[in-house]
Amino acid sequence: MEPDSGTAPDSVHLFTDGACSGNPGPGGWAYILKHPASGQTTESWGAVEETTNNRMELTGVIEGLQALKRPCRVEIITDSQYVAKGIKEWMPNWKRQGWKRKEQGKLKPLINEDLWRRIDELLAVHRVDVKHVLGHRGHPENEACDRMAVAAYKALKKLG
Repeated sequence: MEPDSGTAPDSVHLFTDGACSGNPGPGGWAYILKHPASGQTTESWGAVEETTNNRMELTGVIEGLQALKRPCRVEIITDSQYVAKGIKEWMPNWKRQGWKRKEQGKLKPLINEDLWRRIDELLAVHRVDVKHVLGHRGHPENEACDRMAVAAYKALKKLG
């Protein structure tokens, strides 16, 4: 990646994805962090033996945000509507409702509450915007994250 001197020095792009073989089943997560001002790119991935696709989608975001060394302007790019809507729309209500969700007029336990709470902690450190992209539509970094997440859980399955 070529440096972009017109970009704010504290601005990063975080591309994330998660994948699962079965739901639940073995899953993988991945992220790519790009720092346009310096041209630097970092990527990471991992796997979990028994998980869900949504947990892997959230884990990719968490791992990417945790990798940042200082507060940044972060654009999260994800193909997960669950992640995008969760951060932009649903989380404020969940927090007001004691980390519960409304279902048929009643408050119910929030699925993946532990991960959503961690994302909330990380969002408090950074200035974040979320962009949803369509998965498997040729977005280079999204496709790369998908390949890494799938490879991560496939490697885990081979070990087991």
